[in-house]
Amino acid sequence: MSVSATNLDLGVLDRLMNWANRIPMSLVQLVLRVTVALPFWKSGLTKWDGFFSVSPSASYLFSSEFKLHLFGAEFAYPLPDLMAFLSGIGETALPIMLVLGFGTRFAAFGLLIMTGIIQLTIPDAWANFHLPWAAMLLPILVYGPGRLSIDGLMARRAD
Repeated sequence: MSVSATNLDLGVLDRLMNWANRIPMSLVQLVLRVTVALPFWKSGLTKWDGFFSVSPSASYLFSSEFKLHLFGAEFAYPLPDLMAFLSGIGETALPIMLVLGFGTRFAAFGLLIMTGIIQLTIPDAWANFHLPWAAMLLPILVYGPGRLSIDGLMARRAD
């Protein structure tokens, strides 16, 4: 490779990095919040059959199909109808809070706990689903929602 080709490649890389550095962190945080909220929201919508009425399919899944995989054994969910109801609440309310940036760290922590429970229920989906969800939720939990959020607005008003 010639010296000029190397300099050209570094110049393109430098321009790309300069462009990326101009993206506001608050925009990155918003995209992260929306991206991780979507799969939970979509799953939560399948759990309802009317206002606070758990769908028959959700009840069936928690009572017959879903098992907790612990210590090499499978265990039935305790109180499956209650678990389906709580799962539906969590999968609809927490993503809304996350997208709005309201109680963001609480919502991220709740979805991280749910991710752990989902991992215990469907252990084969770790690499494709649960690990990326956890990887997106951890920075939200640690760094917060950013300026483009209700939490950020409330923090600015408090100052």
